[in-house]
Amino acid sequence: MLHPKIADLAATRHILKTFDLRASKRLGQNFLIDSSVVQKIVDAAEISEGDEVLEIGPGIGTLTQGLLEAGAKVTAVELDKKLPAVLEKTLEGYENFKLIQDDILKVEIEELMPPNFKVVANLPYYITTQILLTLLEKKLPVTKIVTMVQKEVAERMTAAPNS
Repeated sequence: MLHPKIADLAATRHILKTFDLRASKRLGQNFLIDSSVVQKIVDAAEISEGDEVLEIGPGIGTLTQGLLEAGAKVTAVELDKKLPAVLEKTLEGYENFKLIQDDILKVEIEELMPPNFKVVANLPYYITTQILLTLLEKKLPVTKIVTMVQKEVAERMTAAPNS
C-alpha cells in the first residue's frame, strides 16, 4: 500500500480540516510538517528493521509514519481522545503499529514494552520534564531516548548549574 507523506503542510492542513481538529493548547500539541525534521529524529534514534519503539503522543501520525517506514514496530501512547480515529486513517495499512489511548504518566510502560526498546517523541512543552523524569526514574530497559522539545526546554536542560 502506498502511503502519502503526512509530514507536509498541505497534508497536515487537509487532515486537520477533514477531522475538524486544531492543535490543543491545553495539551501542548504541535504537529510536525517538515519531512526533513522527521528524518532527523528517525536518524538520531538509529532505527533498524524490527526495533521496538515507544512513541509518546503520536498526534496525527507524522513522526510515527517515519518510524514505521524505517522498519520500527511502534507502540504509541496518545492522550487526546480525538486522535485515535485520525491515526486509524492516516496510518491505515501499517501492520507494525499499535495505539494505546491513555496518559503516558499512568501507563505501566514496563508491562507494555519488551526489553531493549527505544523511546521517540515530539514532546509537548508543559509536560516534557515530567515525562523525561518518569522515563529515567523507572529505570526501564530503554536503549535510546530521542525527543524533540521546545528550544526553551532544551536550553534549560543544557544550561550550566546555577545559571
